[in-house]
Amino acid sequence: MMMIKAIFENVKKKVQPNMLAMSIGVVYLWFGSLKFFPSLSPAEGLAINTIRELTFGILPDSLSIFLLAIMEVCIGVFLLFNIWRRTTTMVALFHMALTFAPLLLFPSESFQDAPLVPTLLGQYIGKNLIIVAALLTIMQKRSFTTTIIKNKS
Repeated sequence: MMMIKAIFENVKKKVQPNMLAMSIGVVYLWFGSLKFFPSLSPAEGLAINTIRELTFGILPDSLSIFLLAIMEVCIGVFLLFNIWRRTTTMVALFHMALTFAPLLLFPSESFQDAPLVPTLLGQYIGKNLIIVAALLTIMQKRSFTTTIIKNKS
């Protein structure tokens, strides 16, 4: 029983600090994977329209959604396996900033009667605030750890 408890504590010690990044990684991997299959992602139309507006239509729709899928899956894998955590977090924050663009580009699709009454699409975008806060927490925790290590040298 003590051995099982020791194993559990060891796993907990290694996994718990990374749970936030891992959970965001799962979401990115899951939602990004859906974009590889036409019409499977509920955000596909929104993503294509947003990318079209932001790139002034330079990228073909099929290429833009494919590149977005690759980026999201890579962010997911990198967060899950703690690869280039700081860089991945910054890329994810940049991506998250762009996910708010439809609120300005397509306000009639994002909001109902008043600006503070979101449609389902607006709610889908709004939940990204939680992901942004989590990414900032990951970034801060990483910086804090690095600072402590540098001070001990």
